[in-house]
Amino acid sequence: MRTLVTGGSGLVGSTIDSPYKPDREYVNLMHVEDIVRYISRNKIDSIIHCAAKVGGVKANNDQPADFFYDNVVINTNVLEAARITKVKKVVSFLTTCIFPHEAKYPLTIDQIHNGEPHPSNYGYGYAKRMLEVQSRAYRDQHGCNFVTLVPCNIYGPHDNYSLESGHVIPSLIHKCYLAKKNNTNFEIWGTGQAYREFLFSEDLARITERVLHDYDSSEPLIVSPDEEISIA
Repeated sequence: MRTLVTGGSGLVGSTIDSPYKPDREYVNLMHVEDIVRYISRNKIDSIIHCAAKVGGVKANNDQPADFFYDNVVINTNVLEAARITKVKKVVSFLTTCIFPHEAKYPLTIDQIHNGEPHPSNYGYGYAKRMLEVQSRAYRDQHGCNFVTLVPCNIYGPHDNYSLESGHVIPSLIHKCYLAKKNNTNFEIWGTGQAYREFLFSEDLARITERVLHDYDSSEPLIVSPDEEISIA
């Protein structure tokens, strides 16, 4: 298959084997015409859609409008370009942020639209929810084979170690490094009692490649280990 990987230099995209990973200067995902042109020129027949505006708790909390707008536009353009060019299959990444703040554990697909996302990341959460809605709507109206995955917290090479915009594991590593270097306290946000599930980026890449070939359901597929780990 000739698979376009959006976000091909990112945490997950960099671990997926494909020669079709255009950088943002060559294909601007905010412009649907760029995507259509690239797909047509390279005879792309499938897409793994990893690209997104992402960040940690602070970035999501400070910029809800930016996270909503950029992600809605990117997702809308990728799926619309795939429809226009008759791409055979698209696999898109959602996020556990789509689940309601009051969701029951273990998380299940039927809970996705049963309430507001967490207030700290509602802009990003709602944008990703709309990716699931758009994928389902295009399947229902146009017969597009668009499937979605819901990975848990991802970590691995090419991660973002920013203290302001990084995710849990890289941010904690950075904080720990600075605490040891400066001989200061290792302080974290919150109580440390929250639990999260973590998935290595290369494992997710292998699962995604399998999904591209073998999973065709309209129901989002949750990808997560069984073990929950406390932040503490």
